[in-house]
Amino acid sequence: MNLNLLKAKPLLMYAAIFLIVFAVSSCAQKLKFANSSVVPAAEGTVKIKKDNNNNYNIEIDVIRLADPKRLSPPKETYVVWIETENNMAKNIGQLKSSSGMFSSALTASISTVSPVKPTKIFITAEDSGDVQSPGEVILTMDSF
Repeated sequence: MNLNLLKAKPLLMYAAIFLIVFAVSSCAQKLKFANSSVVPAAEGTVKIKKDNNNNYNIEIDVIRLADPKRLSPPKETYVVWIETENNMAKNIGQLKSSSGMFSSALTASISTVSPVKPTKIFITAEDSGDVQSPGEVILTMDSF
């Protein structure tokens, strides 16, 4: 009986590893922004994960994003919007910008929670972060 138990241990271990990897990879949806004609060097990713309270954790990271003051016309901030199932655009916050210690490349990020499921996410350049309707779209992603 001990011999059968020894043979079963590796199989159980592989099954457990497979289940953990599958569970982790299926929990979060990771998407990329489309190329932008306004800031062509910018690249970004979005991670969306539904939590236990049926809210959606949204994490956005963008690299090589131009300072909004360098746009034409100049703006003050980048605002992130979600589009909901009823096609309403909702301001979910401003991107927090920073540049690296050894690089002047601007990076920006936001981590927020939404009670509604986003169907589309896009970023605009705005004069203030509390706008209620979106301006010119800088980065966008197709519906998901």
